[in-house]
Amino acid sequence: MQIKKFFERLFNWELWDFYVLYAPLSPMWFWYCMRSKAVWFFTPSNPKITFGGFEGEGKKEMYDLLPAEIVPQTIYIQPGIPFEEVLKAIARSGLQYPFVVKPDVGMKGILFRIIEDEAQLKRYHERIPVEYLIQAKVDYPVEVSVFYYRYPWEEKGVVSGFIHKELLQVRGDGKRTLKEHILAHPRARYRFEEMEKKHGHRFDRVIPEGEIFYLSFAGNHNRGARFTNLHDLIDDNLVRVFDKISKETEFYYGRYDIKTQSIEDLKQGRNFMILEYNGSGAEPNHIYDCNMSLWQAYKTILHHWRVLYQISKYNARNGHPYWPYKKGRDFLRAAKKHFRRLEKFE
Repeated sequence: MQIKKFFERLFNWELWDFYVLYAPLSPMWFWYCMRSKAVWFFTPSNPKITFGGFEGEGKKEMYDLLPAEIVPQTIYIQPGIPFEEVLKAIARSGLQYPFVVKPDVGMKGILFRIIEDEAQLKRYHERIPVEYLIQAKVDYPVEVSVFYYRYPWEEKGVVSGFIHKELLQVRGDGKRTLKEHILAHPRARYRFEEMEKKHGHRFDRVIPEGEIFYLSFAGNHNRGARFTNLHDLIDDNLVRVFDKISKETEFYYGRYDIKTQSIEDLKQGRNFMILEYNGSGAEPNHIYDCNMSLWQAYKTILHHWRVLYQISKYNARNGHPYWPYKKGRDFLRAAKKHFRRLEKFE
């Protein structure tokens, strides 16, 4: 079985480690650093977001830039405060169970949870070592990602990627246990250690026929979510929606993660919520699950890097300078230390 998994990973680039996948492209990234004469050449790409949104930015600073009506109701909780204070904050806000909790500064779905009751919240609060947010759970049925960019000298932007997300899940057959479902799942079986940590206490449970059991609520590729390419549905209406949002926030490059009632509603600018958006560090995740060859994926990534370089260069020349090396180095070190801390509690 282990040998089989090894060869499946070897010949399926979508299963490769991030650093292995991107290593052949790294000379181009360094070339942009040299041309810009700045290690952090991407920092002016999104001037209103710390570090250009590459890594380590807080969700609060990004939510605060957006119109309140398209952001889920959110409150922020400091770690270590008395739990009674948390309950008072929830009562004042009017938030109701179930709701979402996640670190204000997070990545890859680490410590993202759906909280069903007070006991779960208490365990989470006692465990998490950093500031976190409590957010209304958005029940719109369709979850999508939109990769958007706009050259600052142009009025109209580009939606370069549009995908539908399906959370990592299994459907019961009334016969197999959860463990057997996971071992048979084309994605979950490669995440067995993570699945055992999260769901090991339920491994012997037989999943009733037709029941959907969610293995992860994070809609990230690195958390096993399945993507479906919606590129054929990109049109001027969709672009107009994100032009309007992005001009208000001076957001030039990155990816929006959204829940909506329907694709048509999203195109009309109604019945949708922005769960998160990621700036210069956003991966064009429409390369996954779209039958792309490795070379097509590389071409797509390189195109987006070139766009990022051009936007950043223009903004640097127009009042938004590159971050100095030491400032960026110190910020990145602090961010990585923060994420290592989170991983210990995951």
